[in-house]
Amino acid sequence: MICDTDMKRDILIVEDNADLASLIQLHLVDINCTADIAKDGAEALRKYQSKQYDLIILDIMLPVMDGISLCRKFREDQRYVPIIMLTSKSSELDRVVGLEIGADDYMTKPFSIPELLARIKARFRAAEALSQTAEQEPQQLLAGDMVIDLQKRQVIIANEEITLTAKEFDLLVHFAKKPGRVFTRTQLLDQVWGYQFEGYEHTVNTHINRLRQKIETDPAKPRYILTVWGVGYKFNEQS
Repeated sequence: MICDTDMKRDILIVEDNADLASLIQLHLVDINCTADIAKDGAEALRKYQSKQYDLIILDIMLPVMDGISLCRKFREDQRYVPIIMLTSKSSELDRVVGLEIGADDYMTKPFSIPELLARIKARFRAAEALSQTAEQEPQQLLAGDMVIDLQKRQVIIANEEITLTAKEFDLLVHFAKKPGRVFTRTQLLDQVWGYQFEGYEHTVNTHINRLRQKIETDPAKPRYILTVWGVGYKFNEQS
């Protein structure tokens, strides 16, 4: 198997099972990737802060700092790195929480290495498509007193910068590009998160509630992201 491009990618494997981490590291060479291994959350955070990675493979159950807390730390950073979470079969709640705080994909243990490599390549393709689209689009979106800078991934409302997580920013941009269009929760989950699974629609609700808390003067009476009862949400075309 060869990567879609000749570019070598750097991956961070956060896994306390040394044998599994080494096995993943070994097979990543097949898709033109190199990998660092962190055996606990604290070591992973140090490595993340000292190097720019193209993707993170993140186990939920970790010493020192668990994967959920670590994922939250990663998503507090403005730079976006795709995250694939590894969970056990019984941890449905962990998967839901992982998606809500910004994980891009998850795999349930035990998993096959070929499937993991396919998921990684899919994340790289999605990132490349997003980058190419960004190059063809205007650098800014304007909506009322809101300015969305697509290159800097920055949101300014009434001359005040608003701090958003990577997924909150992606969700806002998705709405702002199509004002007036109504999106169901399933559509948003598919188009923004890349998931087609039923049962995770509350992830969308959680992100929209958090986004409203940050961008709306009165979240109970939103100006930007409106609820279309019984259907989903839309960006206010009047703004």
